[in-house]
Amino acid sequence: MPRRKAKKEVKEAPKIEALKIGIDPSEIKLFGKWTMHDVVVRDPGLKRYICLKPVFLPHTEGRHEHKRFGKAEVPIVERLINDMMRPGKNAGKKLLAMNIVKNAFEIIHLKAGRNPIQVLIEAIENAAPREETTRIAYGGIVYHQSVDVSPQRRVDLALRWITEGARNASFGNPKTIDECLADEIMLAAQGDPKSYAIAKKDEIERIAMSSR
Repeated sequence: MPRRKAKKEVKEAPKIEALKIGIDPSEIKLFGKWTMHDVVVRDPGLKRYICLKPVFLPHTEGRHEHKRFGKAEVPIVERLINDMMRPGKNAGKKLLAMNIVKNAFEIIHLKAGRNPIQVLIEAIENAAPREETTRIAYGGIVYHQSVDVSPQRRVDLALRWITEGARNASFGNPKTIDECLADEIMLAAQGDPKSYAIAKKDEIERIAMSSR
């Protein structure tokens, strides 16, 4: 019995220490500048899969890796940073990718005069496709059928296209990747067809519409 009590005390100790700290979530700002307290997700389908947990530094060290649907609990800014680490110059360099996103947020704030996290959320909502196609084999014939996109995949595709658009725009361009990422996020937030992510979304939905 004494052993069981000792184990229980060890488990409860971190909770007691956390309560003693008493940090107000509204005071926790991303990179020490941007608050998530007033950020709103207007799309009800994506609200559950966009994590706005307040953090100082978006780096969870892959704790979600072995948990099913665990990436829904990863801060959305960290997911953007992770998508910036595609094969190429930024592969595996999280600090470099983090600095790119941090600088892009600074540019968005200077150009738009708004919270860059809110602009990112609006870009994801606009760039997330609602319909796509899948291949179905029937009687030896393969054809495409339109299907609804799950909310988790909608967020995944939106983040992928935003980062792809930034990389493609910066290739052979005097503009830095930071500026290209900021431009891509702002264009996607406005629903502008010049945005790579919006163009990809429109293309996929157009193909799906013809495959209904």
